[in-house]
Amino acid sequence: MPRLVIISNRLPITINRKDGELHYHPSAGGLATGLNSLDQSLERIWIGWPGQEVNDPEEQEVIRQDLLEEGLVPVFLTQQEISLYYEGFSNKTIWPHFHYFTQYTTYNDEYWEAYQQANRKFADATIPLIRPDDLVWVHDYQLMLLPAMIRQAFPKVSIGFFLHIPFPSYEVFRVLPWRKEILEGVLGADQIGFHTFNYMRHFLSASYRIAGFEHNFGKLTVGNRLINVDVFPMGIDYDKYAFPEINLNGDDSSFSIKQLAKGKKLIISIDRLDYTKGIPNRLLTFEKFLKKYPEYHRKVSLMMLVVPSRANVDQYQELKEQVDKLVGNINGQFGTFDWTPVQYFYRSLNFSELITLYQEGDIALITPLRDGMNLVAKEYVASKEKSKDGVLILSEMAGASNELMDALIVNPQDANGIVDAIHQALVMTEHERRWRLTNMQEKLKKYNVRHWAATFFKEQKKLMEKQQDQQTHQISAEEREQLISKYRTANKRLLMLDYDGTLMGFHNDPQAVQPDGELLDLLQQLAEKEENQVVVNSGRDRHTLQEWLGHLPIQFAAEHGVWVKKDKDWEINSSLNNKWKKEIRPVLENLVERTPGSFIEEKDYSVAWHYRSIDRDLGEKRVREFRDVLLYLTHNLDLQVLEGNKVVEIKNAGVNKGKATDLWLNGTDWEFILAIGDDHTDEDIFKVLPDSAFTIKVGLDRSIANYSLPGVSEVRSLLKEILAQ
Repeated sequence: MPRLVIISNRLPITINRKDGELHYHPSAGGLATGLNSLDQSLERIWIGWPGQEVNDPEEQEVIRQDLLEEGLVPVFLTQQEISLYYEGFSNKTIWPHFHYFTQYTTYNDEYWEAYQQANRKFADATIPLIRPDDLVWVHDYQLMLLPAMIRQAFPKVSIGFFLHIPFPSYEVFRVLPWRKEILEGVLGADQIGFHTFNYMRHFLSASYRIAGFEHNFGKLTVGNRLINVDVFPMGIDYDKYAFPEINLNGDDSSFSIKQLAKGKKLIISIDRLDYTKGIPNRLLTFEKFLKKYPEYHRKVSLMMLVVPSRANVDQYQELKEQVDKLVGNINGQFGTFDWTPVQYFYRSLNFSELITLYQEGDIALITPLRDGMNLVAKEYVASKEKSKDGVLILSEMAGASNELMDALIVNPQDANGIVDAIHQALVMTEHERRWRLTNMQEKLKKYNVRHWAATFFKEQKKLMEKQQDQQTHQISAEEREQLISKYRTANKRLLMLDYDGTLMGFHNDPQAVQPDGELLDLLQQLAEKEENQVVVNSGRDRHTLQEWLGHLPIQFAAEHGVWVKKDKDWEINSSLNNKWKKEIRPVLENLVERTPGSFIEEKDYSVAWHYRSIDRDLGEKRVREFRDVLLYLTHNLDLQVLEGNKVVEIKNAGVNKGKATDLWLNGTDWEFILAIGDDHTDEDIFKVLPDSAFTIKVGLDRSIANYSLPGVSEVRSLLKEILAQ
């Protein structure tokens, strides 16, 4: 079983100094719980910052040795790095930007430099520990450059990355000056996980628009790697909250909470102090509720727990002052001698206090303006396992809303809607409260934090095995030597080569990929050898092939075999006609009128609609729109509709590259055959060739070819090796 290497900003322990001595305390959090639940036979190491600045080398070594016994590896950060990398770029740039609070985003080159250096520091701590068969799992927004840094040192190691916060839409993400570097950093991973489909969709959109990588059902091909981008919603330790192993009756604080809840309905609100949580909006909404429903005065209290966070940051200090003022205004306006509308606590609670608050809360009001997941909502639902009595009001902007659909889902900016939801919760029948909670609890039991960690690990392991299979399919050094040896000893050789995506890369303008000097020289040298017959078998029209390559001593099949040139002249398949184009062209012209940037390419016996220059999603939408129309129009015309790489082509049925290849196979006893192509039209060539042929697929897509190569440069490299013999 592979070893798991976990890297996060913080270790699952925190170091504190007391009376000059070091003390180690477990860090609370779902991540540690989930990862500790994995198969105990799985060896793992965890790399991260221990939560304390330690500058003395001797003390650092003591900590290393202490933590090594627990499988933990510390990364020591200086106070300046903590200030610039963590408090700076991580929490003043990425955090607000990814949560759509762009007005708070700080664009600071010094922060960016520190972020790069800190990620490099984590990489330097990690790389010496990695073994080739390890599974590496990088966590969260503080380490978004790390996957690519590890990838550079270990091109074949399996790397996973999980983002615990939202990934913003392309329109927001693109504003960041360092957007491409961040994206390329994350794309160093083989598996990239998000809490929700929307975050995943935004990431894929950014990958395409910024880096040019298109996805196929969430799979990205980057170089010779296949990257899986998927949704892995994080759960909680359900049993910990459903069946707490504590004596709540013996805790004075818990007893006080129970007394407070007696005789009135208790609305609970629990958040870390952060502008993303919508705390002021929530207070203003509660004030609005008290004004609209005066009959609930002295019958309902809002218990608001705000956990201190980033107290030295100006925005958080201002937020604290705003919350204090709003609480004072509400209590001063509505409070009585025996009733305080808002019970406000600016501190952390211990676990027994937290559980009591969850269990006593009649309503949980959780309305963040933007939240990656929000585990508080899940913890509240789990804590109601025994009572089955409580109502969750949840913001649609929290990732948890995608799972907890039986909550009262609200828009956090819609104060009237939240007021109505509070009233609905207060008058809701016991039966409805029970079935809503039961439905949510069933999901949370199944999809707990252990399930989250195990699923991510399992999928990454599966992907690693698939990558290894793919790598064995790529032509190896030994197989290249066999190919070259066979080529060297053969007297009759056929080289069947596709053009676009094989000999030349793709471009938005199909006419912009004229052969360069290197390619012309390669083809010239291959064709000059009297043992060789070089054939370019392409979907391109004959006029373009003639103009670009016609001066070379090679042969051609154009338009997928409609036109063939074996001697001096081009010959056509006699059974073809092109009268059908009059019916098809108006459909495509209408498509171009509605889709600026797309265009029609007309060949002698086919018509193609290209959409390389437009938004991919819009292009695919248009394809779906007119696919049925085309199939209807072509049904009785003996035509075929081919969907290629951002192109849809209509051509005569019964004509393909495979049938064209037969023209070179029949009547000649070839001792060596090499065929190279990159898309599904080239599969027709591979099918008709004998088993002894060397067939090579360009790219990572599935193929019946014997081998694969990652791209155009690797194809040219192979042809150069052949020529060197």
